[in-house]
Amino acid sequence: MKIRKLTPENHAKVSALLRQAFPGSTYEVQVVENLHAHGKAVHAWVCIHINTVIAYIAFSNAYDGAAVCGLHLAPLAVKPELQGQGIGSELLRFALRQEVIKANTIFVLGDPRFFQKFGFAPCAMPLCPFAKDNAHFLSLRNNTASQFTVGYEAEFSIGTRGVGGGAGSRPPRKKNQGKKWHNSAE
Repeated sequence: MKIRKLTPENHAKVSALLRQAFPGSTYEVQVVENLHAHGKAVHAWVCIHINTVIAYIAFSNAYDGAAVCGLHLAPLAVKPELQGQGIGSELLRFALRQEVIKANTIFVLGDPRFFQKFGFAPCAMPLCPFAKDNAHFLSLRNNTASQFTVGYEAEFSIGTRGVGGGAGSRPPRKKNQGKKWHNSAE
């Protein structure tokens, strides 16, 4: 198993992985493909085993108005048949050690029980436009004291009106799919 920076040659493999990891949803695939197609700054890595992409992690800019205030971790995915083996945890640990990631505040919308193992803490500020009462919104290295709603890249607002620094609300999702945005890591 090798972890490598995402290359254009692996974009199609990542799309296939996301379709498997988030069955019944095209949202994650569309967001990732649009981020790359529009040349947005994305820090992404893949875990490769026998020429197959088995896991993927990406970080995109987080905004306070028009200013970048950190990075959003989204998505983190592992092939369904390999979940529960620690691959997502290993990929996340690797990514958190990378200089570009260590230098930023990181926000994630996901299962607190999973992400708190890596130092993420519940996030009171900023507010997340996708999480009622910030219930599943966590952060790492967050010193935010001012009140604002964190913005996402516009590509996260597929088919919806934007919120925050050029991005916004996700489309309505089935209850179990919303939970899986970052829960398909293990």
